[in-house]
This record gives sequence, C-alpha cells and structure tokens, in this order.
Amino acid sequence: MGWTARLLSLTVDGLIYASSMVLLDSARRKAPVPGLARWLLGLGIAATLAANVAHGLGHGLIGAAVAAWPAVSLVGSYELLMLIIRGAQSPEAQMNASETEAARGPGADPLQVRATEEFADQMASGTVPSIRAIRARLHVGQPRAQQVREHLAVTARQAAA
Repeated sequence: MGWTARLLSLTVDGLIYASSMVLLDSARRKAPVPGLARWLLGLGIAATLAANVAHGLGHGLIGAAVAAWPAVSLVGSYELLMLIIRGAQSPEAQMNASETEAARGPGADPLQVRATEEFADQMASGTVPSIRAIRARLHVGQPRAQQVREHLAVTARQAAA
C-alpha cells in the first residue's frame, strides 16, 4: 500500500473522528448538533464503507460484506455511546434542573446552580469553599473555579443579610 492510500484512509478516519467529537461535545453540553458535523460524519462513513466494500469485492459478495463490517460496527458502537451519554441524566434530575432554572431565571449559569447545590452544607455553615475544592468537585479549571467561588461568595453574603 502506497503513501497515498495511507493518507486517504487517515483523512477519512480523521473526518469521522472530528465529526464524532463535535457530536459528542454537543451531546455533553445538551446543545444542538451542527448540521455540518452530521453531514461530514455521514460522508466519512459512506467513504470508508465504499472503500471497504470495493476492496472486498475481489473476494465476492461475502468478501465485500466482511470488508464492510468494520465501518458498520463503528457506526453502531458510536450510536450506542451517544445513547448512553444522552440518557445519562435521569428524568428526575432533568425535572429538578428545569425547576431550578425556572426558580433562578433563564439566564442562570448551570455550573453556578450546580455549585450552589453541591456546596449547600458548607455554605449553610457560613463557609465559602476554596477554589481547590471547587476545581476538584466540579472538574473545572482555575478561571472557571474563580468565577464559581465569586458567585458562591455573593450567594453567601445574600443569605447572611
């Protein structure tokens, strides 16, 4: 196999990978999936499937079907993963999140809402959690943890007043 064939498979697999990561990110953020990501994923799957089938046709229809299997299993596995990610939040948790959003207003930052819930006991005792504790529990970086800590400090001052 020449370098052109290797590069071609790398670009097709890279297209599938990049599109899949956009879909995964959208699912995690519960954001709409960009149409371009879906279109390019479909194009990448079609390209790899066509190349695999064409390669397997030299061995007859069974060879073509066997050669198509990796692409089919990749798509199936990916869709199963997406089902798990989308269904990770229970309906009860989704209802609680929507009730919290309604109570706090439509512009509320979901991470700040979660931080308020996560650190409720500590806040009730009059203590604002450290940035290190916020980073560890919420799995965020330094700048985001500082924003959350400022929000928690304001919330604690309002509760004390």
